[in-house]
Amino acid sequence: MAREAQAPSNDNAITDDNNTGELPPPLPPRRQLSHEGALQVAPAQSKPTTAVSSIDISTLSFPDGSRGTFSTSRVASASASGHATPSREALGYAAGGGDFNDSMSVMSFAPTLRPPGDLASLVAGEINRKSRAWMLLRSQSASVQPFKSVEPDAPKGLPGFHTEFDDIPDYDAKGTPTADEDRLALWKSKMKHYLILSSAGKPIYSRHGDLSLVNSYMGIVQTIISFYEGAKNPLLGFTAGNARFVIVTEGPLYLVAISRLSESDAQLRGQLDALYMQILSTLTLPTLKNIFVHRPSTDLRKPLEGTESLLSSLADSFTKGSPSALLGALECLKLRKSQRHSINNTFLKMRSDKLLYGLIVAGGKLVSVIRPRKHSLHPSDLQLIFNMLFESGGIKAGGGENWIPLCLPAFNNSGYLYMYVSFFDGNPENTSTEPVQERAEDDEDEIAIILISTDKESFYDLKEMRDNVAQQLNKSGSLAIIKAAAKVGRLPISAIAPGAQISHFLYKSRANVQFCMPSLEPAFSGPAKMVARRRLMSLYHQLHASMHAKHSHLKVLHCVAADAASLAWVTPIFEFYCVAGPNVSRAIMAQGANKILQWAKREEERLFIIGGGVF
Repeated sequence: MAREAQAPSNDNAITDDNNTGELPPPLPPRRQLSHEGALQVAPAQSKPTTAVSSIDISTLSFPDGSRGTFSTSRVASASASGHATPSREALGYAAGGGDFNDSMSVMSFAPTLRPPGDLASLVAGEINRKSRAWMLLRSQSASVQPFKSVEPDAPKGLPGFHTEFDDIPDYDAKGTPTADEDRLALWKSKMKHYLILSSAGKPIYSRHGDLSLVNSYMGIVQTIISFYEGAKNPLLGFTAGNARFVIVTEGPLYLVAISRLSESDAQLRGQLDALYMQILSTLTLPTLKNIFVHRPSTDLRKPLEGTESLLSSLADSFTKGSPSALLGALECLKLRKSQRHSINNTFLKMRSDKLLYGLIVAGGKLVSVIRPRKHSLHPSDLQLIFNMLFESGGIKAGGGENWIPLCLPAFNNSGYLYMYVSFFDGNPENTSTEPVQERAEDDEDEIAIILISTDKESFYDLKEMRDNVAQQLNKSGSLAIIKAAAKVGRLPISAIAPGAQISHFLYKSRANVQFCMPSLEPAFSGPAKMVARRRLMSLYHQLHASMHAKHSHLKVLHCVAADAASLAWVTPIFEFYCVAGPNVSRAIMAQGANKILQWAKREEERLFIIGGGVF
């Protein structure tokens, strides 16, 4: 049947080369909407998924290198996996397919709706369901200890640290002199150095190497420092390669720390200050100044002769990692409040009129202290005393009794005090002053009484006081209690917070300037115990530096790395740092931290000396 065509207007006229005036063929008909309002579109052949393969997973590799297997059925839907994209129905598609709803956005069609990290549990709901493989891995995360995934030869593995404290030999095993190049290579392989020299460039002390080896390097250091001082811009530190150089100038002395152990400038500067105070404890500040005022090129090694072991033991404690130096606090022996109160009362009852300070120390931990009401010992001074008694070995080798003139710089850097030291054990039958090496077999069991006076003629008075205190402590059984507590040592983490997945922690009471920590067993034990401890302390140094950085206002810091997870928490009352395995989540770490903090609050009067004995 013929259809009448209406001629188009000039504006819409379509012509071809033959100018036929014919219209183009009509467009195909529109698709009709169903009664549900959705377009009739063929259903998708498969649902969207992020799965790489549909093959069943039967083996898992864990971070510690072990493998685990499990049985599972073939996943029929991608949503069964913790990382699956939700189904089309979940996104709002009609049952038969069709356009998306008006309430949807472009983000509705993102490859996945799972948010990153711990936010998933807050917003994802059922989408955050985990697969059986993920749950199996999670159930075994507690067995993965910190740093187990670090290769020994990797930088974080601290290769060569086990030989850090070995001397640089002058001769090899065959008795042949070691070549200077080999000795220099060994010196450069050390991960930490301490150098002390005078402003005239005279070497005073080096932790590694003799003067023939380091003399030229000290000259270079002196030249660099002097150049910046001449420009009225003192040099505080610089970085060369992977080593950090920190410089402290104290009057006529230059102290330099060179470290590759992830320590901040402030931490290294505090260590150099401690070495400087060790020098002052021998010379006093006025004596040191007078020496260089009259002869600036004086060789200070002669006045300091015999104290190299004190400087080296203090430097080695920093290199190994000293929680006391890091936190600026002391560790106390854990005792019942009533027991410590009884010891303090005995100490005060037997006090000599010439006594200034009295201390009882067991295994490097403070047991009791008595002091004048208006005076207290600074932790840095106590650190010098503990280093002298328990680290250097010089006093212990001298026998059971020692009388030592000592300057405590934080108390008074211009004069000497006189310290009576006596070692004795907890055997009720033996409180004599015989040489300690014949009695004590373990440093952790050694008990020392320290009596400090301003009178250099008070030796016999303090000796009499020591005998009376030892006799009374023996009679009351307190000496045996101290011995038993020292032998028990630090508690394991499992006894402090049962079930917590935290491997180690440091807790500092800021009001008492004291800290506590658990045993390093079992997470940081074994043949490479020293290396494991240094890795742990390096992580603590990083946390501490972040929390106490200049202009930093952090209160809580959570860090996750491939080898460990860590948490720092600082309040006006305490500082808390803890380390766990790399698979431990933030929520589980917070739960374990709360358990430890509750324990510390509950045991506060046992863990710390609150007030002490005052006269």
